Amino acid sequence: MEKILVLDFGGQYDQLIARRVREQHVYAEVKPYNAITLEEIKSTGYRGIIFTGGPNSVYDEKSPHYDPAILDAGIPILGICYGDQLMAYMAGGEIRSAENASEYGKVELTVRKSPLFRGLSEKSVCWMSHTDYVCRLPEGFTGIASTASCPYAAMANDARRLYGVQFHPEVTHTACGKEILHNFLFEVCACSGDWNMEDFIASSIEKYRRELAGKKVLCALSGGVDSSVAAVLMHKAIGDNLTCVFVDHGLLRLHEGDMVEKIFRKQFKMNLIRVNAEDRFLSKLAGVTRPERKRKIIGKEFIRVFEDESKKLGKMDILVQGTIYPDVIESGKGDASVIKSHHNVGGLPKVIDFEGIVEPLRDLFKDEVRATGLKLGIPADLVYRQPFPGPGLAVRIIGSITKEKADTLREADAIFREEIDRAGLNTGIAQYFAVLTNTKSVGVMGDARTYGYTVALRAVATDDFMTADWARIPYEVLERASSRITNEVKQINRVTYDITSKPPATVEWE
Repeated sequence: MEKILVLDFGGQYDQLIARRVREQHVYAEVKPYNAITLEEIKSTGYRGIIFTGGPNSVYDEKSPHYDPAILDAGIPILGICYGDQLMAYMAGGEIRSAENASEYGKVELTVRKSPLFRGLSEKSVCWMSHTDYVCRLPEGFTGIASTASCPYAAMANDARRLYGVQFHPEVTHTACGKEILHNFLFEVCACSGDWNMEDFIASSIEKYRRELAGKKVLCALSGGVDSSVAAVLMHKAIGDNLTCVFVDHGLLRLHEGDMVEKIFRKQFKMNLIRVNAEDRFLSKLAGVTRPERKRKIIGKEFIRVFEDESKKLGKMDILVQGTIYPDVIESGKGDASVIKSHHNVGGLPKVIDFEGIVEPLRDLFKDEVRATGLKLGIPADLVYRQPFPGPGLAVRIIGSITKEKADTLREADAIFREEIDRAGLNTGIAQYFAVLTNTKSVGVMGDARTYGYTVALRAVATDDFMTADWARIPYEVLERASSRITNEVKQINRVTYDITSKPPATVEWE
């Protein structure tokens, strides 16, 4: 299988590059720059390498660098943002930091003839985010694009198949970004585009059938898309050696526990154990207000529950989790900063009572997980079910958590989702839910004064969950949801709508 190496230099959203590559049926894997040697890169047989962006300056002693000999390895390389500057620096060019050369946001781009820009118009729009820039090209390189402030917005050495772009082709704001990546993959690296989900499924089933032969496996099943796909994939690989444990921590959506139990026990005929642990989790979370602390507590308690169930079942060797790529990225990877710990990544305790943890979906993005689910025969209504974080409503209740708050949010969230579905907007919005804020305000109902909670409604449009835009829901739909929530949910007297994109916000509030 042909592969592209995405060499990560610490940018927070750079793994989005890998997804853009995979969209074009070329497999991409991300490796931190300090986790793979040049000899390993050469021996793996990568068709091409992409240097990612990063927050550093190449002249900073602490900034990530790499062996300059990589430029002479004979492998095509595309440098993006910091990766572009690093390539220029390693090849003998000059980088400069100048306030009037900084560019952030959408910028008009002028391109010249190059294999990288084949088929593109001379004028386009790209997304810039930089202060440093290449002010002098290395020997043998030519400038192939420019902006008003950046004379070398892209550079090329066609003979060595080395290319660099100061802008970000991986984001949707760059109008020709997909075409640029396509040209690098197919024109420069000569890829054929032979990777698909069927190959992933077949190889995964064979891999785990072989590696887990004779092992007793416990699957952490939340009932969400990710853990559901992981469970079905593993069930196809090892059959009855898989036992799914569904932990109802009291922070699920309305009627969710019963629905999960029905689907997996009756429809998929899996070995399923439902653990009702509401009191256990709520007692651990009592008085806790910091989001990261909530996630750590829930992650640790999840594992402890699984260990308890494992002991009841007899020795269980392996724990399966539905971790996906964005979970790994946002929990910190390489030198990237941690946005938030996910309960199934950063929230795990250091010592667990299993021989190992298997995460079959760890390298997939959300859309790839859904495609896998459909190929596995999982019904579309489950595959496209609303995403739900492992910590559940704990990260949608701002401040301390109580059963009363959880029940209040459950009702409000159900009403909002019902109104979105009723309006036929459910297929066009990637995620929509309610958040119970820690703010109370004065209201009036009838002739009486009220003092109730404020609920924030959140809905986003995205295809990868790495970036997202707030959804433009019709006013009348928001009005119906607001009216119903304030009339039907006793503790709420005010409803707001969150119109913040990601970045700067995350999809979840905590």
